[in-house]
Amino acid sequence: MFLELEKVLKNNGFIVKTFENTTKAKEELLLDIKKEDSVGIGGSMTIQDMGIYEELKERGNEVYWHWRKDTQNPIEKAMTSDIYITSTNAITLDGKLVNMDGNGNRVASMFFGHKDVYIVIGKNKICTDYDAAIERIRNIAAPLNAKRLNLNTPCTHTGKCSDCESPDRICKVETIIHKKPNTTTIHIYLVNEELGY
Repeated sequence: MFLELEKVLKNNGFIVKTFENTTKAKEELLLDIKKEDSVGIGGSMTIQDMGIYEELKERGNEVYWHWRKDTQNPIEKAMTSDIYITSTNAITLDGKLVNMDGNGNRVASMFFGHKDVYIVIGKNKICTDYDAAIERIRNIAAPLNAKRLNLNTPCTHTGKCSDCESPDRICKVETIIHKKPNTTTIHIYLVNEELGY
């Protein structure tokens, strides 16, 4: 499945690499990202579990991530960094990256404002088509993230989307990246492990 998906993604203009595990993917990321690059990180359990934030900081990169409170204005600085790292909520077999977001800063940075964007994707995020991607987001990714954030949404309690009107709703911004944007280079790292939500 990875070979076909890799071919489709390359045809869509993305730079694609495949890895057997997150250790190999992280090693490659640390080679691709230069020590002088500033790095923004979008909210992502995949990236957190990789532990790359700590390694980038230790070797001297400027790293901005709003999940970490060791810099001022991390969201704004992440949005103007040289490099951006995140994951995606879902990827379709025809090479579309489908995402939902509460604030929109993560998804906006996936396609605009950075020299290079790296999107790390576990095999559990692969969906047959757009409808399956939305189903995955609404009934897996969103409820798990809402629960992790202790939000007062129906899906926090039921584990299923009810297209709620809650002020805490995190499904407010939907994006689909069909092909490589004109001014942003997107690197997709496909990893043969289940990663994140």
